[in-house]
Amino acid sequence: MKPTNPVQMAGRSTEYADMLLLRFGEFTLKGKNRSRFENTMLRHVKGMVKPYPKARLIKEFGRIYVELNGEPAGELLEALAKVFGISSISPVKAVKPELEEIVEASLRFIEKVDPEPGTTFKVNARRVWKDFPYGSQEMNHLVSAPVLKTFQALSVDVRKPMLELRVEVREHQAYIFCESIPAVGGFPLGTNGKALLLLSGGIDSPVAAWSSMRRGLEVECVHFFSYPYTSREARQKVIDLARVLSRYSGRIRLHLVPFTEVQTSFAGIGQDNLIVTLMRRAMLRIATQLAEREGALALVTGDSLGQVASQTLPSMNVIGRATDLPLLRPLVMMDKSEIVEIAQQIGTYDLSILPYEDCCTLFLPKSPTTNPNLKIIEKVESLLPGYGERLAEAVAAAVTMEVTPHGNERPADEADLISSVKEDWF
Repeated sequence: MKPTNPVQMAGRSTEYADMLLLRFGEFTLKGKNRSRFENTMLRHVKGMVKPYPKARLIKEFGRIYVELNGEPAGELLEALAKVFGISSISPVKAVKPELEEIVEASLRFIEKVDPEPGTTFKVNARRVWKDFPYGSQEMNHLVSAPVLKTFQALSVDVRKPMLELRVEVREHQAYIFCESIPAVGGFPLGTNGKALLLLSGGIDSPVAAWSSMRRGLEVECVHFFSYPYTSREARQKVIDLARVLSRYSGRIRLHLVPFTEVQTSFAGIGQDNLIVTLMRRAMLRIATQLAEREGALALVTGDSLGQVASQTLPSMNVIGRATDLPLLRPLVMMDKSEIVEIAQQIGTYDLSILPYEDCCTLFLPKSPTTNPNLKIIEKVESLLPGYGERLAEAVAAAVTMEVTPHGNERPADEADLISSVKEDWF
């Protein structure tokens, strides 16, 4: 499922709503693990509503209600639609579970929605509280009759109505709503473990990060820079991409790894066509060490099969042999147009196309190999003087940042700044 713009979809029902109904996604099928998933998602929802102190959460089986208490429905809707594990959201009007209150609220709700002439309509009532004196089918008629009388432009269509007014009668309140706005769905963040993602400044890797988080992975990002060949603007671009991703997770840990010494060691060895393969393998080796240090159980890349020389099947096979960790490629079978569409929807595309080079575009040969030989690659690596030490030094010199949606990020520990990188680069 692809992300949507919930504010544009919400229409006018948010003006009358005093609650938001959050429905859970596919993890509700997980049986014994369901309560763990629900509690994880509840913590994430609490984090998202924290900037809105009047909002109050009510958890029920399979759903969460957010009492607005005057907080802006549109802003909360937009934020909560990004919470992984929520499949849909409905702006809701809550009233006493009494027929007169329900009918009056339904009339006002339709008035706010302001349907156009010719709109087809139905009422879908559900009696959850069995002591309520009217059954579900009876409620359909009791509510629809005054609505149709008041709004004569509406006509009934019980099969495929353009407007469906839903009424849920529960013991303490009745809920009235007509819209079900798609959210990101998937699994609650972190419920399927942690992975380390290789984040470049391009279009693909941020989409791979978003896709991984949607499947319940907590994602930490690693970015390789080659100072002074890569600019401060390129570094800021990656931080801004991580900030956009943090809107879906609350925060992102970003590891900035100096790659100059490793990358320049591949130049001048007479194997220019292998530089991309050697560089990618070196990145995976460094990322593996960082993942083991951070407790991540897998690596994630933005590879899409056949897109560039390093993403042919032979290339991915040889590059992937550089790590023993599972290597996840969520975009591997996607077309570029599909990846671009998701990037636009999640808010990373405009940043990704900014013209600031990253280290992946440096020293790029005219004719990189698309069919590398593993034995030759391993032989070249074995002949590089001090190769293992350079990789270890890059890991040790990595600078970690905590990136948040609205923060002013700095390196987590200024003492981590290495002597080969000027402080003003940060």
